[in-house]
Amino acid sequence: MPARRTAMSTALPACLLAGAALAAAGCNDNTSSAGVSPPALSKQQAGQVLAAYTTAVNQVGRRLDGKALPGIEADPQLSMDEAALKLRRVIGQKPPAMKFTHTVYYIPRLHGYPHWFAADAITGKGKQTLRHALLFTQAKAGAPWLLAADPYPADAALSKVALDPDGYATPVDTGDKGLAVAPARMAAAHAALLSGGPSAPGASALAKGPKTTETYDALKQGEQTLAKRGVTLSSTFAAAPYAVYALRTKDRGALVWYVVKQNEAYSAAKRGRLAVSGDLTGLAPATSARTRMDTTVLVQYLATVPPKGRATVTGMYRKAIAAHGS
Repeated sequence: MPARRTAMSTALPACLLAGAALAAAGCNDNTSSAGVSPPALSKQQAGQVLAAYTTAVNQVGRRLDGKALPGIEADPQLSMDEAALKLRRVIGQKPPAMKFTHTVYYIPRLHGYPHWFAADAITGKGKQTLRHALLFTQAKAGAPWLLAADPYPADAALSKVALDPDGYATPVDTGDKGLAVAPARMAAAHAALLSGGPSAPGASALAKGPKTTETYDALKQGEQTLAKRGVTLSSTFAAAPYAVYALRTKDRGALVWYVVKQNEAYSAAKRGRLAVSGDLTGLAPATSARTRMDTTVLVQYLATVPPKGRATVTGMYRKAIAAHGS
């Protein structure tokens, strides 16, 4: 599977919430004649969430201390960023200070909790530029806003989201049958493609591309390359047990956040062929993998699902979260 470039694979979470200060941000009485349900929070409050979040991630980065992460993030982002922090502590490399620009908020009108909203933002400059599709959640009234997901889109995917006259978005039911594939089925379809290729049952729901068919091809090539070195690799993919989020797009489709889990099993007849390195650094002792190594990887995805046709995967964030050698 293609690795993210270094700037991505070793980065700490794009933002971290200073939760308590903004715990009440989602408890508002915003109403509008443009819709029945109030928005999850106001645009001003969303800006306050992101500002506090930026301050917090820079503090975590300077200290390389993840004790605050459970109070400011939710899974899958929490597990992935805890693993990223372990890597940085081992290699002794602090992340650069984060600064968001070109930020646009996509706030849905919701009935009840959880509340959530998305933000399209840019960090870095030149070759280090990253586009973020941040997704924040609030479990209940008075609870802190937590970062739940942050895949990196290759394009301005969020600009496709439809907005009402007041500038608010519309959530899509994850079981919506009026789409080419229901949002709730996206993770299973993607896992099927990565496991069995484009001809696997359900895989036809996804369009060809670098994060779908090309990833499958690269995985198979990687297995062949390792086999020549005396290492056997087998991978299994499945829908991860995390919430799926979707917003209505201008073409009556949906923009969908979902997560796939990958389990990798490496084995070698001779010692010395395996090592805990690269993205696995910090997850297990470097010399623990003698003849076998098992890993767990989470991959966040962002996809555009049309009313008809195939879904296009535009963003991802991949991180190994566990490794065990024997």
